[in-house]
Amino acid sequence: QVQLVESGGGLVKPGGSLRLSCAASGSTIGIRSTAWYRQNVGKQREEVARIGHDDGSINYADSVKGRFTISRDSAKNTVYLQMSSLKAEDTGIYICSQRDWRMTNSWGQGTQVTVSS
Repeated sequence: QVQLVESGGGLVKPGGSLRLSCAASGSTIGIRSTAWYRQNVGKQREEVARIGHDDGSINYADSVKGRFTISRDSAKNTVYLQMSSLKAEDTGIYICSQRDWRMTNSWGQGTQVTVSS
């Protein structure tokens, strides 16, 4: 079982930046990809970015392309989400998830991001 801990959320003004971190511990062998999701009350959880561990492939939701960057430090078992040019609609709880070779997902508790003036 893998444990995921997110950090780096907070309150930021529109146009600002934040960097989120997702630190993994436990049984990280067999992990194929890590993704960041965004969750808001009353809305479906949205996948905003995913990075493949084997081939380094990266995918973004259209809503964040050109503004968010996902990266991974394998030595630290940590995945980052650099968020720039933040908008009010980026507000939400950002949750880290890892998918293993069996297509099983593990989830973190999330970190709150609020974009407001």
